[in-house]
Amino acid sequence: MWLKLRLYLVMTLLFAIIYALIAVAINYMGLQGTGFVFYAVLATVMMFIQYMIGPKMVEWSMGVRYVSEQEYPALHRMVSELARDARIPKPRVGIARIPIPNAFAFGRWASDGRVCVTEGIMSLLNEQELRAVLGHEISHLKHRDVAIITMISVIPMICWYLAWNFMFSGDRERGNNVLIGITAFVVYLITNLLVLYVSRIREYYADEGAVKLGNSPHHLASALYKLVYGSARVPKDSLKQIEGMKAFFANDPSLAGSEIKELSQLDLDGSGTIDARELMALRTRPVRVKTTDKILEMLSTHPNMLKRIQRLSSLQGISAS
Repeated sequence: MWLKLRLYLVMTLLFAIIYALIAVAINYMGLQGTGFVFYAVLATVMMFIQYMIGPKMVEWSMGVRYVSEQEYPALHRMVSELARDARIPKPRVGIARIPIPNAFAFGRWASDGRVCVTEGIMSLLNEQELRAVLGHEISHLKHRDVAIITMISVIPMICWYLAWNFMFSGDRERGNNVLIGITAFVVYLITNLLVLYVSRIREYYADEGAVKLGNSPHHLASALYKLVYGSARVPKDSLKQIEGMKAFFANDPSLAGSEIKELSQLDLDGSGTIDARELMALRTRPVRVKTTDKILEMLSTHPNMLKRIQRLSSLQGISAS
């Protein structure tokens, strides 16, 4: 409940910020509202185009190949069961030809959903762990996360256009132009951070959704733990190739190097997995995140993995709904 409340509060704040910025500029700078309408329309059109062509861009960047039930019967079965339990249309199932172990979901609307796994994840996770990750991705589709993030991403874009126009336009009749441009740029930075914060909340929400779909929290925790270690072993050149698409992944592969040391303390028996006992031990253990990792988290679309796995420990026994 608190997670959903935070999400609504931040989204309300985002829209309040852009409304206030536009209202102040119109009222106190003597500007015509049509100018702001132009920026809003321009940003919206650009985001709409990106939203519509996004699936093709993801497919091309990730090397996605959609597979049939005959090729991957177990994968299709898991996706079908999870989609049924989530009460959404079964998404298309694909394999991404990249070495980074991960999974991702995308699509423009409910009937356009796609769930893909990378070649690297298939041999890394057992069936229960893979099902938990797929549950996380199905939850993203159920909650329409792609549409939500696309919608609120318009706000920083509008602020950027306003900042650029006021700071670098040729009009110097008003000395306040540069000041309002700098203000818009600061608001652009703030709203960008808020969009990233919303994205991190959506990840927590998708984790909870995976558990509600019948997956044990320790299976998802173990899967995330393995994904971090698997990503840390991938050559940096491979990470550069998917830099613009990592927001779609179940975890942020570029943070794996910094997260691997923190996570090593979770595997108490050195088995390479996190079992139910180890996850429960984390429930009452204080989590300490270094300042550098806190900064990295603020600039990331995904939560700090140690905090994320600790939250999974609080989801033991959650009922399906």
